[in-house]
Amino acid sequence: MNKENNTKLNHKKALLLWSCLILLSNLILAQKDIPIPTPGQVAWQDSEIGVLFHFDIAIPAGDFSPNNTSKKVFDPKLYNPEKLDTDQWIKAAKAAGATYAIFTATHFNGFLQWQSDLYPYGLKQSPWRDGKGDIVGDFVASCRKFGIKPGIYISTHRNFYQGLWGHFVDWGSGKGSKKQEIFNRLAEKMTEEICSRYGDLMQIWYDAGVKLPHEGGPDVLPIFDKYQPNSVFYNSSKRSDHRWVGNEAGYADYPCWSTMPKGDNVSHNAENWKPILGKGDPNGKIWSPAMVDVPLRVQNGVHNWFWSPNQEHGISSTNQLLDMYYNSVGHNSNLLLGVVINPTGLVPDPDMNRLKEFGDEIKYLFSNPLAITSGSGKHLSLKIKKKQKIDHVVLMEDITQGERVREFQVEGRTKSGWKVLAKGSCIGHKYIAKFDKTEVFSLRLVVTKSIAKPFIREFSIYNTDKK
Repeated sequence: MNKENNTKLNHKKALLLWSCLILLSNLILAQKDIPIPTPGQVAWQDSEIGVLFHFDIAIPAGDFSPNNTSKKVFDPKLYNPEKLDTDQWIKAAKAAGATYAIFTATHFNGFLQWQSDLYPYGLKQSPWRDGKGDIVGDFVASCRKFGIKPGIYISTHRNFYQGLWGHFVDWGSGKGSKKQEIFNRLAEKMTEEICSRYGDLMQIWYDAGVKLPHEGGPDVLPIFDKYQPNSVFYNSSKRSDHRWVGNEAGYADYPCWSTMPKGDNVSHNAENWKPILGKGDPNGKIWSPAMVDVPLRVQNGVHNWFWSPNQEHGISSTNQLLDMYYNSVGHNSNLLLGVVINPTGLVPDPDMNRLKEFGDEIKYLFSNPLAITSGSGKHLSLKIKKKQKIDHVVLMEDITQGERVREFQVEGRTKSGWKVLAKGSCIGHKYIAKFDKTEVFSLRLVVTKSIAKPFIREFSIYNTDKK
């Protein structure tokens, strides 16, 4: 009888061990299947706020067509921004709380704002600084001087000097032509010059994406990978290290997941991406978080990435910028503000002042948490030394482990018991909740649904009335 009981006991142990092994195996397989970002993507998401500086020859030449859309080629002698100061630009970015900045090295006009011999239309042909100016070099140096990560914008979908429109020469009709092949080689060399001359860059930003060889475009990805292996690539049909959010109004939807579905095309132009650009796909296998790009001058009938006279009334108010922050950074996205450079080469004073007001407000709101913790698992407590009035909660997942949380709520213990202060689905890089001021004695994060063990990088609380 004892022998029979022992046999049954051993059988049960074996079944239990086997079940545990299966569960462990399934857990490991599930975790392996969770998309995770590259180190470059993590750095980009950590940056949270960026500034995109827009300047091209049209502005010093006196052509103020909205968003630099005038299909003209200007005499390089007209390029003379006598006060241009990239330090002043980066001080504006720093004041706004930005941690990275991008410069339009060559925009729609095709004017090359660095030392290049690719074609005779750039700073080498301008008398400005005796033809030896290099704004890309100056911009990168200023970024490093003030602790801002530099990125560069390149246009390969419009280049008026080359007659390029919609990615192709002859104003869009030259796909597959010899002339297109010549431009493709120029675009590759352009990418090589930018990627190889200026050290590590935060990202290369191809406006409207870059066509690849199978689409009739240049072969830029191998060049990017060779010279900028730790950078972020934006964007092409085969690689979008982040995605466009789908609007230029300053908001992402909620939830807004960092993942998107696989497919032959992995860009904002993909048919299966277009409907979900603002919210993402929690079951997607491509890590491509949302970028919320918006001009600073986007109010009262103005929507302009480039300087134009008498458009100061279009500058977003501080409160409007704060709304954008909550609805971008607070929705697991990155906020990229478009800032104009005037004909003299400076950020205008009204824009500079508004950027500083915005940065000061963000610093005031979120520089001093009342309490902060981190941890793992579905329950995380946040202890405070004494009762506190709070009106904000900030949550961050450790996205190096992927986005694991699917449903959660934050509860505060009040004098009348536990109260739900915030609830949602996506945390991702950052989730910000603001609510009516509530007095609490302690808090807890309860993850009610996840696809694997959650890793919480930050759980913090704030009282925005306190200085």
